Amino acid sequence: MSARLLLVYNADAGIVAGLFDLAHKLVSPATYPCSLCGVTYGTLGMRAEWRDYLAELPLPVAFFHRPEFHAAYPALTAAPLPLIAVDDGGVVTVVLGAAALAPLGSVAALIAALDSALDRRELSAVL
Repeated sequence: MSARLLLVYNADAGIVAGLFDLAHKLVSPATYPCSLCGVTYGTLGMRAEWRDYLAELPLPVAFFHRPEFHAAYPALTAAPLPLIAVDDGGVVTVVLGAAALAPLGSVAALIAALDSALDRRELSAVL
């Protein structure tokens, strides 16, 4: 199994949950519980700048909502969400946790933080 980047949203999956999340982000963005979703998604879907960035990464990306992540990684159910991690053959390393993601208010800030956390020179060693 090769390394992959895990993007874990602090939200439930599905159309109904997505509509409730969208309404929450529009009505009360300050209380929306998923800063990762708040930065990377607009009202019409994933922001193009973020999608393009992910497409250029040297490793595959897996997206998870809270229930899917907890089912796939039960040892990490206590980890505060959202988070971004690297799964390298079952060894999961959180590279940006909820506290690091919370203050990031733009895609550009998220990309800079993720680039710094991943340090692409070291990342190439796990590919």
